[in-house]
Amino acid sequence: MAHSVVFYMQDDLGTSEASASAGARGLDPADWSGLRALGHRIIDDLFDGFEGLADAPVWRQLPAGLRAGLRAPLDDRGVGAEASYAELRDTVMPYASANNHPGFMGWVQGGGTAVGMLAELIAAGLNPNCGGRDHAGIELERQVIGWSARMLGLPETAGGVLTSGSSIANFIGVLAARTAALGPGVRAAGIAGAPLVAYAGTCAHGCVPRALDMAGLGTDALRAIPAAPGAGMDVAALRAAIEADRAAGRLPFLVVATAGSVDTGGFDDLGAIAAICAEFRLWLHVDAAFGAFAALSPALAPLLAGIERADSVAFDFHKLGQVPYDAGCVVVRDGARLSATFAQSAAYLGRESRGLAANSPWPCDLGPELSRGFRALKVWMTIKSYGAARLGAVTEAACAVARALGARIAAEPALELLAPVAFNIVCFAPRGMAGAAVRELVADVQESGVAAPSTTIIDGRTAIRAAIVNHRTTAADTDRMVDAVLARIGK
Repeated sequence: MAHSVVFYMQDDLGTSEASASAGARGLDPADWSGLRALGHRIIDDLFDGFEGLADAPVWRQLPAGLRAGLRAPLDDRGVGAEASYAELRDTVMPYASANNHPGFMGWVQGGGTAVGMLAELIAAGLNPNCGGRDHAGIELERQVIGWSARMLGLPETAGGVLTSGSSIANFIGVLAARTAALGPGVRAAGIAGAPLVAYAGTCAHGCVPRALDMAGLGTDALRAIPAAPGAGMDVAALRAAIEADRAAGRLPFLVVATAGSVDTGGFDDLGAIAAICAEFRLWLHVDAAFGAFAALSPALAPLLAGIERADSVAFDFHKLGQVPYDAGCVVVRDGARLSATFAQSAAYLGRESRGLAANSPWPCDLGPELSRGFRALKVWMTIKSYGAARLGAVTEAACAVARALGARIAAEPALELLAPVAFNIVCFAPRGMAGAAVRELVADVQESGVAAPSTTIIDGRTAIRAAIVNHRTTAADTDRMVDAVLARIGK
């Protein structure tokens, strides 16, 4: 018999009294035709939405009345799938965050794809727990991790796990570094007052100090190394900080380098930092949340020179990889380090040499989650469908749009760039405009529906920040944003 995916509709088997008369089983319908038709309609509506994205406003604020309705208490009585979807279509879908729109450029969020959407549908239909056991979903994740390691130039010994995003991926990297520094006994005894210290540039993402906090080390254990906007960590200052901590009897154990800073898109000098880590025998973790995809572009790959020397790397598929949220990843040079950090035994999770409980180590041995969705499917299907070269071209195109935007701003007398365009992020402001006025201006542009930039602070100044991440965004979209800014300042 050919192998195929089968959804069993066992209406002839035992049912509860409430559903027996309808011939249903559990929460499945007795007659699938209505739900099947609704499913087709939902997919058509979503495809229609993709096709009409450019003609719709970027963002629409949820009206107060609809917001109040979404905060109403739950009615215990079900209304059925048709009515539920009708409410969703009217109250949620038109007022989503809009990061799939080509005019969305406020935060580093990918635009997703229709292929990824279909992959999510399949994943929900199969509904596996990808924490472990012997099923194809685990092998698919292993294949994705293998692809990721090769993309980053890491060796065959590398291992990893998919996460909700780089925040958790960076946390896993910190925990692996902590275990490497203090040994597996730290998992039982805790850090026991060990004076561990870590280092990251001032441009590091906020999840890095949070990871030190969650790891029990405290944010005071993180040394902030100066970094200039659009440039990288000051390597001489890093060396001086390590030497000072060692002289004071502290235990340096980790350097977190950044490949694509959240404010300006700048890259640390990974090769120089790797050399210092090798000299002082420190763990090198690279936060490459969106910068990792430079590896797929021959023109951009030099920005990542040295990442192949990292002990661990965190990045997101749901940014420039265009995979639907959420899909992060951490890859560790020596996969055994993850097992040493997370693996545990429990009677109810016994590993066997055959049957469904075989195929260890499981992903739950490599990270903190036991219950895990089938994230690998949407990643796998995106890469399989489009190919690494096309995804690299998407990253290259985003950076080209950013450079064109930078050139447009430099040519506008009323505007000024506040940081070099290092990758895919552009920070600028109207000349002479104060912080509160810039924030009001950005809110006006967002509410207009023309574009959705955000703000950040560069050298004490409030900047308009445009992050080009969506594969649909072109120079025409960024020009519309600039036109909207100029119109509101009367230029």
